Amino acid sequence: MKVDIWRYFRKFLVSWIIMVAVILTGLGSNGSYERAYANPYAYNSSDNWVVYWYICGSDLETEYGSATTDIEELLDVNLPPNVKVVFQTGGSYEWQNDVMGNNVIGRYLYDSSGLHELELAPDADMGDKNTLQNFLQFGKDNFPADHRVFVFWNHGGGTTGGVCVDERTDNTLNLNDIQNAFTDVYGTSQGTPPFELVGFDACLMSTYDVANMLNGISRYMTASEEIEPGNGWNYTGWVEALAQNPAMDGATLGRSICDSYMIGCEEYGTEETATLSVVDLSRVPAVKSAYESFGVEALTQAKNNPQKFFSDFGRDAQRAENYGGNTREQGYSNMVDLGDLAYRAQHIMPRTAPQLMNSIDNAVVYKVQGKYRRRGSGLSGYYPYDGDVDNYSSYVAQDAASFAHKCLYYYLLSGEWPEEADEVLAGNQSSVTVPVLPAQPSQKLCDVSQLEDTPVYIDNAGISYVSLSEQQMDMLSAVHCQLVYIDEKEDILLALGSDSNIIGDWDSGIFKDNFYGKWPMLDGHPVYVEITTEEDNYNIYSIPIKLNGVECNLQVSYTYNDEKYHIIGAWKGIDDNGMGDRHFMKLKAGDTITTIHYAMPLSSNTNEYVPVEAETFTIGSNPVFDDAETGDGLYGYFFEFVSPTGDSSFSQMVQFTIKNGEITTDV
Repeated sequence: MKVDIWRYFRKFLVSWIIMVAVILTGLGSNGSYERAYANPYAYNSSDNWVVYWYICGSDLETEYGSATTDIEELLDVNLPPNVKVVFQTGGSYEWQNDVMGNNVIGRYLYDSSGLHELELAPDADMGDKNTLQNFLQFGKDNFPADHRVFVFWNHGGGTTGGVCVDERTDNTLNLNDIQNAFTDVYGTSQGTPPFELVGFDACLMSTYDVANMLNGISRYMTASEEIEPGNGWNYTGWVEALAQNPAMDGATLGRSICDSYMIGCEEYGTEETATLSVVDLSRVPAVKSAYESFGVEALTQAKNNPQKFFSDFGRDAQRAENYGGNTREQGYSNMVDLGDLAYRAQHIMPRTAPQLMNSIDNAVVYKVQGKYRRRGSGLSGYYPYDGDVDNYSSYVAQDAASFAHKCLYYYLLSGEWPEEADEVLAGNQSSVTVPVLPAQPSQKLCDVSQLEDTPVYIDNAGISYVSLSEQQMDMLSAVHCQLVYIDEKEDILLALGSDSNIIGDWDSGIFKDNFYGKWPMLDGHPVYVEITTEEDNYNIYSIPIKLNGVECNLQVSYTYNDEKYHIIGAWKGIDDNGMGDRHFMKLKAGDTITTIHYAMPLSSNTNEYVPVEAETFTIGSNPVFDDAETGDGLYGYFFEFVSPTGDSSFSQMVQFTIKNGEITTDV
């Protein structure tokens, strides 16, 4: 493998910065946060360390050579005799280097004398529990150590998606697979877990359920709540830190991983939505107790008044920091930050929400966060944003998931109170199992189809509005607006997207339009926008485009402080396996953009939109995303009513006629 001397120089600087950062603690410009549990001198400097690295190459290696890049980063480190890295490669169609072979399981050792091929084993599915278990057994038998670290490398999909999808088979390691593989080889111990740290260089894996699964297996966990960009962990940075100080503990090592990761993200321009956490797994039992209590209080509230509770809780989940998109365009990870959710839900669960917040705060000993992910506590949890039965079934199947929340979300999705929930409320949950959710639940607690064609009125100022009763609002987690362009001559209705830019009053039930003849545009070209995040200080939007011929979603923020849009970058979203795309693309001069809209013929008897490639243009060095005049014409405006499980219905259409800049409103 070739080594870039300039990249090596940068990595040297990174490792030097990380060594300094281990000593100098506090809040940094990258949003770092630390509780005083790390100990850089916990062990003897002569202790032996082995890092076991499970590299499932997948499309990340086949298409981008990402695994090769990270292996090259490792090879930049000079290891002492008492620190070794043992890694296994597989799961990819094609390796982008001349060392790793295709269609085999490769096992390698990197130590103080360099890189060594240990064996080329028969090909195996890297998304299979037995393949993971065989590697664990191989490492235990051949490379024992005083302190063990295990790192998963690949795509991640959170609690329901798991980690390490083999691109040849599409199989993935779920949480039960991981737990069973580790316990079959090493067993578990609350007092002396076999691993010092287990990490996930993958998307979306810093979840309560993953942490609970690893309790008794490892002392610490390092993982990301959000999508990890393709640059991933900086292996020169954190392995160099361990090499230079083998006396550190897992919390200190986790901090080195976090800090070097964020420095790498800043170098690649992917830091704005980056997250990485270090979790003290000995404190997870306290989180488990608090989270189950939170679920029990939620069940109690839901049993008393299900529609009211789930609409309130759904609004809290919509507003809480969540990860992986969770929209129709981008796909759904169904992961929400638990600390932020608890914070927002204090008004409906005042007894247990503060306990959950405090327990997470104690367990997450270090974290780094980009500027658009500052509300995260460091641990996420499942919430069924899309109401998908199969995704819920994947959640229920995980042994480490909260039993109270399995019952809670069964009630939300099925509309039927599960008998098992009574056992949970009585404190007898250990003896019951959650029933299987039917493929098509017989009823919905929040049936927003009742709000289809809700009447729209116009006030004396010419502003359109809807008036909802308390019962109607108790079905909703959000009210958005949808804008369409109508061209009667061309017989076309062109959807422009959704926004939260309405004037809403949840106390009175009055929701007014805030349309002023403008809509977001990229370099003056109209785009379809979909709101993905509604925070106190900013919104984030997703725009479907083709970037140089590749379909993806452009991420754009709107910050209230400066009242401006900011282009973050583009990604492909969540795939059919529930895995987040790690190939994050920044716009650059000369890129070709094709806007994608959704359209239907006005004369059509159906309401089915089809994607339409509208315009293709080349951007310059400073592309501008801003609200711009829509121009004269006829526009349709709908109030969109969104349920806690992502279903939606629309009001009657409001017609805005714009002529010479003047807006006339009609229903």
